[in-house]
Parts: sequence; C-alpha cells; structure tokens
Amino acid sequence: MKEECAIYHTSSAGETVDLGRQLGRFLKRGDVIALAGELGSGKTWFTKGVGLGLGIARNMIIASPTFSLVNEYEGRHTLFHLDAYRLESLADFLAAGLDEYFYQEGVVVMEWADRWPEILPDHTLKVEFAIKDEHSRKITMSGYHPRYVLLVACHVYEVGKSLTRNSQRIINPGYCPALARFCAST
Repeated sequence: MKEECAIYHTSSAGETVDLGRQLGRFLKRGDVIALAGELGSGKTWFTKGVGLGLGIARNMIIASPTFSLVNEYEGRHTLFHLDAYRLESLADFLAAGLDEYFYQEGVVVMEWADRWPEILPDHTLKVEFAIKDEHSRKITMSGYHPRYVLLVACHVYEVGKSLTRNSQRIINPGYCPALARFCAST
C-alpha cells in the first residue's frame, strides 16, 4: 500500500495539543504512534493531546517519561507513553522490555522512535516534528499500513473541520470525503 501523509503547521502548544487530541479520538487498542523530532519540538504536548482524545482526565498530568521510560494512563484505552531518549542502544531498549508494549492491549506513543526504527512494528503511524520558530511547528503524519492510511485520511478530514486556518494538509484531495462515513464510525 502507498504511504499517505498529512502535513500540519501549528503556531502554539495549544494547537499541537489539539492536533494530538483529534488523532486520539480515532485510536484503538494496538495502535502504535512513533514520534520523532528534536528536543522542544512538541512531542510531549502532542502526546498530552492524544491522551485527551483517549478520554484521559484533563487534570491528569501527562509528562515525558524520560527517566521512568514509560508512563501509563487510563482512558478509553490505556495509553503507554514511552521515551527512548535516555537509552544508549537498542540492546538497552530490549533489556528494559519496552518492545513488549507494542503488543499490549492499549495505545503506544513512543518519543524518540527514530533512534531504532527497525524495532517498530509494521502497524506504526509516524509523526515527525520540526521546529520552524519559537512557537511554530511543522508536524508530518505518515503511514503505510492500511489502518494508518485510513487513520491519516480520517484525521485530515476531522482536523480540516476544526483546526485553525494556519494548518495545511497534503493528501489526495478526493480521498477524505469518500471516507467520511468510515471516519465517523471509528
């Protein structure tokens, strides 16, 4: 299957959270979201939004698990928030048992997933963050797996209805409207 991608531009942490929240609404058990981007690019803000979309309480503090390696949050589905920043090697990642989370009954969001892309399951949605300036970010979502091709399309359709006009989306323009019913049912 051909990779589909969507590119968004956010101009605040709040918009980045909202982008994650919109995605979180469509996530199901077994979904794996791989985040990549430099320090301060918005990965944890985006994950906070995913948590909100999964129904995690607003007053729950979703923080980067840099030192604990994984944090778990209960919502509509359990969110396993992984962070590989502190790990030196793939061997460390495997020794910590973090790869087992990819096959748990929850949703995995992994920060610094680009360090060892070979460990990611085929059913992974990639989200890349690039800093444009102090407040602006370019966020690219992409996936090859059939579930994520549909998920990207649904996300574009949904975000197109609600996110600020600063956001851009790049995808086959006829793709999303045809999937509106599918998106509404996920």
